[in-house]
Amino acid sequence: MPRFLIERQFAEQLQISDDAKLHIKEINDDEGIEWIFSFLSADKRKTYCLYEAPDEDAIRRAAKRLNIPADVITPVDRVDPGIFA
Repeated sequence: MPRFLIERQFAEQLQISDDAKLHIKEINDDEGIEWIFSFLSADKRKTYCLYEAPDEDAIRRAAKRLNIPADVITPVDRVDPGIFA
């Protein structure tokens, strides 16, 4: 499945409750996407999230349903140090 890096800018510091985590998983499952992991900036107002998704539209639909930004969506491929050995 294609991978995407999503950059999100939040107006306030990011706080995710346990209930919100369940809601995120439900919507992501419904849209056919998987949240792999995220990096959170030191000020807790920006995230960089790696997702697997059928396409960018699925990510945008999930973000809209969750009322969270998806400011920049970039298709990415995996590169690791092993390919240079």
